[in-house]
Parts: sequence; structure tokens; C-alpha cells
Amino acid sequence: MSDAYIIEVGSQAAGIVVRDPDGFRFFASSHRFNPMEGQLFRNAREAERAAFRFLSGRAPQAKADASREGADAPWARRMRAR
Repeated sequence: MSDAYIIEVGSQAAGIVVRDPDGFRFFASSHRFNPMEGQLFRNAREAERAAFRFLSGRAPQAKADASREGADAPWARRMRAR
């Protein structure tokens, strides 16, 4: 199993996820996906689905992930501000 995966939405690169002791951490490759920066996922597929939801304007994942990492994470504050 790989330690890093490229996440794409359609033909657009959203970022990469890198294995972390707690799961996979997202790093945006496009400013468009900066609000997801640092978000933690159980696996790469979950990150891909979240990027798709984010791009389509549906991002219900933010609240659950905020509780997993702490509501003060920078990405969580940006997601709540939307």
C-alpha cells in the first residue's frame, strides 16, 4: 500500500494525501482546494469523495473532521466561515 496518493476531481488535481499515523493528511495542489488543507481522512478514497463534495459545494465532512482534529484547526475555521 502506498504512502501518498494524488487526488483528482474530474481531470483537475485537487491535491495529495500522505499517510499519517492517524490516517491520510490532505495537501492542496490548487488554491481552489486550500480550505481542505491539513484535513485528515481514513483513506485516500474518502479524501477523493470529500474533494468532489467540496467542489460541488456540498462539504458535510467538515464538522466530523473538526471534532477529530480539534475545532481550532485552520481548515476547520475556514470551513465554518462558509
